[in-house]
Amino acid sequence: MFSRIRKFSIIYFHGMNQFTETPEILKLLDQISEKGLDRKIYSDLTDSDGNQYVDLVQEGGGVLGIALTGYTWVLEKCGIRFFNLAGTSAGAINTMMIAGLGKIGEPVSGKITGILGRKDLSEFMDGNSRIRNLITRYIENKPFLKLFVFLNAFRIWRIIRRHLGLNPGMEFENWLAGCLEENGIKTLADLRQLRAEIPVLFDRTDNYAATARVPDLQIITSDITTKTKVVFPEMAGLYWEEPEKVNPAKFVRASMSIPFFFYPFLVENIPRAGETETRGMRGSAATWRKHAGYYGEIPGKVHFIDGGLLSNFPINAFHIKAGVPKKPTFGVKLSAWRKSYTIPRTAGSMTAAMVATMRQLHDYDFLLRNPDYNSLICHIDADAQFNWLDFNITPERQAALFYLGAEKAVGFLERFNWEDYKKIRSSN
Repeated sequence: MFSRIRKFSIIYFHGMNQFTETPEILKLLDQISEKGLDRKIYSDLTDSDGNQYVDLVQEGGGVLGIALTGYTWVLEKCGIRFFNLAGTSAGAINTMMIAGLGKIGEPVSGKITGILGRKDLSEFMDGNSRIRNLITRYIENKPFLKLFVFLNAFRIWRIIRRHLGLNPGMEFENWLAGCLEENGIKTLADLRQLRAEIPVLFDRTDNYAATARVPDLQIITSDITTKTKVVFPEMAGLYWEEPEKVNPAKFVRASMSIPFFFYPFLVENIPRAGETETRGMRGSAATWRKHAGYYGEIPGKVHFIDGGLLSNFPINAFHIKAGVPKKPTFGVKLSAWRKSYTIPRTAGSMTAAMVATMRQLHDYDFLLRNPDYNSLICHIDADAQFNWLDFNITPERQAALFYLGAEKAVGFLERFNWEDYKKIRSSN
């Protein structure tokens, strides 16, 4: 019954854009115009249409990623376009959609909101129906949870023992692959070709054409077989014999493999399996040592889990150590900043605290050493109001998440001062 109601809600909202045509969003559009945010300077890199270019890094956070689309939608409304892109987990999803649904310089957030509005997110929980209902009971804090866990304990143990996770994740991968295919993207080669079409860019400070290389794209995931932080598509050649033929949806599927919630993403038939790169090897013959710092025997298959295990907010992706950049690297965080401490009282709370520490440690360390980035980061703090695993989230709550991201984006753009940031970088 609940599933039929959800389907009806999605169909009902499809008549309008449930994200961008609400009264609250229309008021935000008025604010953008009134505050001159669509005329403000955010970067020195522009195109002939007056669009301004920034690099963008997006944090992971399950279904909270809907808020990321609200953020990017507002930025595009203000004439901002995205050059280099990086993201983890949910951030990887929006990153790939921005990269694959349009040429650089084209607004794509409208397409993304239309796609999300037509998708029942609960379908991503594509595992056993009883386990899916149990997850829903946990998220919604329904009574008798412990009793239901007890009654399904053997089933849970058997599924995790066999698959190391509860949901296959194939529904998500097929859905994203279908979204990309609608725009002609079936392989990494297709994506590279699309990303290579760059508009003529100008340096605002001297009005000369700027030299622009092919924009970078970084999808972060965790190879737990060789204990490696992996950046796709850069490191795809380690795991596939013909990486250019791989569907880019696989990179994102690897990045969003929430431990135990989804099956780990498995890649088999690894090139050069069984070989060991000796210290005497040079160049392309030592790719594992060069890209992964791995010196052991190359495995025949590799398991990937959520990139957030190692870097949930890869804000260092496009860092320039010296000098003043021509464009800023905007970062958008879904989780609240560290404002309180945790005292572990049970094994479960200690495990949760350890995982939370691992997810953010590398990123926090970078920000401590590069405090200038604090003025580039928008804090949505969606986890304070929404559950990141609530794949049963209603269309109304999805719209509220989108609005939260859009609202925070307006506030961020209002505060951001490009000239002040350049002075900070110059003094550094």
